[in-house]
Amino acid sequence: MTHRMRTDTYGTPHSGGGDWRETATRYALVPLRIFLGVTFIYAGLDKLTDGAFMKDSGSGSIGDMMRAVRDSSAIPALVDLSLKSPVGFGYAIAFGELAVGIGTLLGLLARLAALGGALISLSLWLTVSWASDPYYYGNDLAYLMAWIPLVLAGAPVLSVDAALRARRQRAGSHH
Repeated sequence: MTHRMRTDTYGTPHSGGGDWRETATRYALVPLRIFLGVTFIYAGLDKLTDGAFMKDSGSGSIGDMMRAVRDSSAIPALVDLSLKSPVGFGYAIAFGELAVGIGTLLGLLARLAALGGALISLSLWLTVSWASDPYYYGNDLAYLMAWIPLVLAGAPVLSVDAALRARRQRAGSHH
């Protein structure tokens, strides 16, 4: 019995061929993109609409939260930096989460958005959730790990990036 090696493992997003495993593989990152995109949009909006969060001090404020985690964080200097302007830091995180979430959900500059999400998650892990014991109680590490496949693969299907790539390929084939 002879076997032929298949070289078009993924095909194109709109190719009619392929079995269910190839289709599942092609779309495997879409649920992760939806989850992370919606979660980060929600997190950013939640911060921006929480009257107590965007304050230097007081119950539920970004300032009090950062002061509370300063001595238990992996990098106290990073917390000190945020404490120079807690409200500015709060807005930077909130708008960063919004940009990351929108980019991830739409698949627009998906690798860059995922890198931004990974960096936000890393900074939160090293500061806010570092003292979680055992470590797996802190969700920021899990979010960091969830971003890595999207940093590596981007958004190859159902995305603005894929549509732009297909458009460039069509335009290139006409020349």
